[in-house]
Amino acid sequence: MCLGTMGLNLAEMQGNRGPRGEHQNHGPSRHQMENQKTGPNSNGQHTDEQESPNAGITIDLQNFRKPGEKTYTQRSRLFVGNLPTGVTEVEVEKLFSKYGKAAEIFINKDRGFGFIRLETKTVAEIAKAELDDTLFRGRQLRVRFATHGAALTVRNLPQFISNELLEEAFSIFGQIERAIVIVDDRGRPTGKGIVEYTAKPAARKALDRCADGSFLLTAFPRPVTVEPMEQFDEDEGLPERIINKNHVYQKEREQPPRFAQPGTFEYEYAMRWKALMEMEKQQYEQVDRNIKEAQEKLEQEMEAARHEHQVILMRQDLLRRQEELRRMEELHNQEMQKRKQMELRQEEERRRREEEMRMHSEEMMRRQQEGFKGNFPGSREQEMRMHMQGQGMTRNSMSGPEGNSSGPSTGPANMPAENPPLMQGAGNNMPGGGQPGFPRGPGQGPADFGANKRRRF
Repeated sequence: MCLGTMGLNLAEMQGNRGPRGEHQNHGPSRHQMENQKTGPNSNGQHTDEQESPNAGITIDLQNFRKPGEKTYTQRSRLFVGNLPTGVTEVEVEKLFSKYGKAAEIFINKDRGFGFIRLETKTVAEIAKAELDDTLFRGRQLRVRFATHGAALTVRNLPQFISNELLEEAFSIFGQIERAIVIVDDRGRPTGKGIVEYTAKPAARKALDRCADGSFLLTAFPRPVTVEPMEQFDEDEGLPERIINKNHVYQKEREQPPRFAQPGTFEYEYAMRWKALMEMEKQQYEQVDRNIKEAQEKLEQEMEAARHEHQVILMRQDLLRRQEELRRMEELHNQEMQKRKQMELRQEEERRRREEEMRMHSEEMMRRQQEGFKGNFPGSREQEMRMHMQGQGMTRNSMSGPEGNSSGPSTGPANMPAENPPLMQGAGNNMPGGGQPGFPRGPGQGPADFGANKRRRF
């Protein structure tokens, strides 16, 4: 037995996929499997295959790995039933060694079943198709895909949700193996999706969080609903050989499939059952119509509420902007008042400084004038002497002709006693020490005047 004789190449496996990308036929038909398990001998008779189905078989796993396919996921986990009593993990691993290295092997020896996880789902499909119903130590194996315990069904998906967005949204709860949006035969979304996690705690967390809150995926405020995924075996179904043949089975199988004859007992109750099922169908349709009408009404109310909410937000924004504008105007007015006050203070300071400078300049001029007068005291003294001499001459002229026979005299001896002549140099600040009206001494000039002035200051 080899892979070529079984007809399990990759092109055929991919060609047997349904509209949703799931495998519809994982291997050859039951008739082909039975023919492959027994082969003709040299006499033309069929004998049971005694040796292991993996004897002398090699498989290139690289040729069966899809681009980007994840490895060792829950989807590549197989259930192996009807194992012989006392089988070990080493024996099961050897049985599946042809399909690559297994990442997980669990065997329940008491109940005769186990689980094994292969590298990819494609390789697991090949192993399932080849090993299902084969003999292993006298027992006919039953190989199925194991139930995915961390798979969730997502309902009420919005219209524009893709596989990538679905995976990105639900990755906040844990690591995801696969996220698929289910579409119909025309590729249109059905509003349902599948999310498969690598571990059960992540799936439980997603269930709890979505049940307690409203998980939104788009701008449309309709939350998605999450529930555990129902596992179905759509490949093998229920063969006759594994059905439970108890007393109820014998009773139900007494009569073959048939149409009920009118007027009989079974026809009457068959029609009543049919009417009940029709009423159930109508009730479901009415419920669907009611739900659809309620959805449309809710959408209309939501749209009206959205517009009203937008109006409220715009009004609040307008009030906020008006308040900001008023506050900015107040700040601007305060700033302008501050500037005006500052300008007034600067103007007052400037006037005060000008007044101080003016008063200071007047004081300096006054001090300069007083200082200039103080540097020439002889002129004042000369004026006083000349004034007094003039008074003395007037007295002499008045008394000369009457009491003085010697006549008028201009000499010093004739000066009145109350006006004695000033001592030479006394109270005389003139340069050179000379008296006013007298010539300077030798060597005195303007230079000596300047020197005396500097010494005084």
